[in-house]
Order: sequence, then C-alpha cells, then structure tokens
Amino acid sequence: MKDKALSTANPDHITYEHPPMHIAVLGGIRLEGLDRMRVTLKVQVEHLSLRHNLDLYNDNQTEKLIRKIAERLEIGTSVAAAALTDLTDELEKYRLEELEHQNQAQDKRKFLSPEEIKQAQQYLSAPNLMERTKEDIGRSGVIGEHDNRVLMYLIFTSRKRDNPLHIISLGSSGIGKTHLQEKVSALIPEEDKMEITTLSGNAFYYFGQQELRNKLILIEDLDGTDEVLYPLREIKSKKRITKTVVIKNTKGETRTVSLVVEGPVCVSGCTTKESLYEDNANRSFLIYIDESKEQDQKIMAYQRKLSAGKIDLAAEHEIQEQFKNMQRALVPITIRNPFAESLQIPEEVFKPRRSNAHYLAFIEAVTFYYQHQREKQYDKETGEEFIETSIEDIEEANKLMKEILLRKSDDLNGATRNYFERLKDWLKLEDKNSFTNVGARQALKVKASNQKRYMIALQEWGLVQKVKGDKKNGFGYEVSTYEDQTQRNRRIEAVMDKIVQKLSARGSRSPKEVQAVK
Repeated sequence: MKDKALSTANPDHITYEHPPMHIAVLGGIRLEGLDRMRVTLKVQVEHLSLRHNLDLYNDNQTEKLIRKIAERLEIGTSVAAAALTDLTDELEKYRLEELEHQNQAQDKRKFLSPEEIKQAQQYLSAPNLMERTKEDIGRSGVIGEHDNRVLMYLIFTSRKRDNPLHIISLGSSGIGKTHLQEKVSALIPEEDKMEITTLSGNAFYYFGQQELRNKLILIEDLDGTDEVLYPLREIKSKKRITKTVVIKNTKGETRTVSLVVEGPVCVSGCTTKESLYEDNANRSFLIYIDESKEQDQKIMAYQRKLSAGKIDLAAEHEIQEQFKNMQRALVPITIRNPFAESLQIPEEVFKPRRSNAHYLAFIEAVTFYYQHQREKQYDKETGEEFIETSIEDIEEANKLMKEILLRKSDDLNGATRNYFERLKDWLKLEDKNSFTNVGARQALKVKASNQKRYMIALQEWGLVQKVKGDKKNGFGYEVSTYEDQTQRNRRIEAVMDKIVQKLSARGSRSPKEVQAVK
C-alpha cells in the first residue's frame, strides 16, 4: 500500500494519495484568505471518479462530499472522512509555507555595500546629473525617446514619495510602448516594482494591506483592464482602496469583512485608446511614443546590431544595476519649493487645476532626484528635515514638461495631432495645396477608419476644410493653417521661460521676496 503523500510539483494540479483514494486539487488553492479553502477536487478510486467544488472549511459541504464519495466510489464514509481531513491538514501546511516564502521574497531587499553606496552617491552628486542620466538610460538599451525616457524614469522614481506621479504611454499598436516601459523599469529595483499583464475586477483588493505601498505598478496593456480602472483611480487619488465582502466561517455562518489595500503607488500603463481613459489620464502624465521614420531607423539599426552580436548586453546590464543601486540610495525626504507661488502654467492648458498640481509635483520629483546636491535644512519650529527646490530644478522640469503641457493644451488628441503634423509635412514635401483622403491615406499608410476619425476632428476645429468635389467623386481638402502648433508652442515656451528668467534675475533675493514675483 502506498504511503500518504501530497505532491505540489504542479501548483495548479496538486495531488494527494490516500489509498485507496487518489485526490487531485484542480487549479490549486488560493493563498490569500486563510479563513476559507475553496477547492475543486477530483476523487478517484480505481476506475471510478467524481469531481466536486467546495470549501474544505465548511462542515456541511465536506459532509455532503463524504456521503457522495461513499455512494459513488463504493468506499466507507470513515475512509473518505479521514482522507479529506488529512488532505485539509496537508493543504494548510503547504499554504502557510508558500505564504512564508512569499513574505521572505517580498522582504528580501538588497543591502548596498559601502563601495556601492559610494558609487551611487558619487553619480548622484556629480555635475550635469540630468544629462548624464539621459545618456546612460540610452546606454542601458533604450533607443531614442530622449525626453520620454528621462521623464518616465523620474516619474518611476517618485514612487518613493508620499504623492507619486503616474504615467500612461500612448501610441499605435506595435510601436514600442511596452518596450519603453520595460526598458526604463529595468532601472528600478525588483523589490520596488510589480509587473502585471492582466487583472481581474477584484484583483487589487486581495493584495496585502501594505503590499503595494510605494510600489511601481507596471500594467502591460491597459486595453485589457477595463474592470480595474475604478480601483486604479481610487488608489491613485485616495492612496487606499477598500471593499466589503461577505464570507462564511467554518460553521457556515456569514459575516462581513473589509479588505483594505494601502498606497501610495506609482502606476504606469500602455494603451492605444487615449479617449477611453480620460479619468485616469487626468491623473497621469501622458506621453506619446515617437512614431517617426527616424525612430524606426534607430530601432531597426539596434535590432540588426543585436542580431550581429555587436551589442554589449553585459554593459547594458551593468548600467541597469548601477541605476538600481542609485534608486536604493535615494531616501524619502520632505521637499519645499520656495518659488511655488511665482509659478504658473500657460492659460491654454486644459483642466488647469490638475495640470498645475502635476507641474508642481514634477518639479518636486526633480528636486527629489537631486537630493544629494541639495543642502539639508531643518524647520525651526518642528525640527523637520527638508531640502529646497532650486531654480535649476525648475529649469530642468520645464524642459521636460513643455511637451506634456503642449499636449494638454491641444484641441486635438495625440493620434489626430500626429496625423495632422504628418499630413502637413507630406503636403510641404510634395508642394501641394490640396489633397484627397485616398491620396493622403496611401502616402501616410493610415487605416481608413482611423483617417475618417481624424478628418472629422480636423474639420470640427477648422484646421482642414473641403474645397471641391462631392460624395460620389470624392472631396478635395486644404489645410487651413500650418502654424497652429508652432504658435501655441511658442506661447507656452514664452510663459515658462519668462518665469524662470524672472526667478533667475531675483535669485539673490530671499524666498519671500522671490515669491512676490509675478
């Protein structure tokens, strides 16, 4: 007779031998929720078998299964009861062991050696930090996307703060959204991030209460997460989410419990559907992936070098590890911006309240990254330690934020704007004044359904107008203005540059005097 044994080699198909019974736990068991143990069992005795779904902690359900086994499989109830009791005990031990392993893995943080700490601090305290960071991110394997990559990196770094920022990457399918997110997140320590491919509607509520705190949550495809958009918004805004559920205890009695998951978190995701995520987009920085031919050439050149064995992957990995150590060397600290009251965003920007909050928060994120170059100060009344934002931090933030604010002030969404700019470039190149949908579609390689949507928006905003033709023979169109984006860009740059110039001119004054600048 075989000895009793639990086999967990395949967590989704756990088996248990209790002669003459062979029991398989189909789909494994859930590790969370120690007050219940829902399983789907396949019980087999020789050539007879049955399948049953139950909570092993529910006496009524267990007794029902024992009687069913006895009737169907022709064995005694005492044998069936003993088998299920032993199985429950073994599954309990297995679950507790797995939870302990998970907790150990979560708590397993790398402790830097004195030499690693020294190297990280030297990098963070040396001049031209932002330019070096931008270059070295490229050396780590990120191709092009010069502003996007450093902006994303700074937003990922903000996860260490009480008010992290969030980011959504937008672009056509297969253009490299996920690639950029993966490559930049490779610079973040493993213990500080969580990569998610798909999520169910209740997934967020079943993490441990503090499991997500100050974590970077990476969502590969937001298009497949419609059910979790609400908890995503809540955990971004309120820094915690709660859900009340009904459970049964071992006696079959029902009671309610509250599931609480605490933030703050930094959320990053990719999508092709800008219009579907307006509520989440308002809480996030939106970046648009470079879809230019120049970027295509850069990526393909890298791919060819990689295939030819001319990319030093070891060097890329070394840079990634260096960035991870730098991230570990950054510590939470309070930031005060003495220039905040003098800062303003351009009037053209939509939803200015939230955009203004993003602008100020991003400046603080830059200061946070420069913490090893800022003198620590202490509040005279509370003794709180803090560092102050410098004019240089604002200048760095403005360089990266101009494109973000330009997009937030644009009447067109990102996809339509990209189409319109490509359309204008094509017309200039061809020295044409008018065009047809068919001609533009063929030249720009755009789907007819997408082009139709773009053209409706362009005509609504008066940027394109019909000049000839009819429905039967097709219409001809002309671009009404070639300078709309250039003019708006100049206005935005002028506003932001003017503020920095005024602050710089008064740099020798006290913070209170600087705050009076208008």
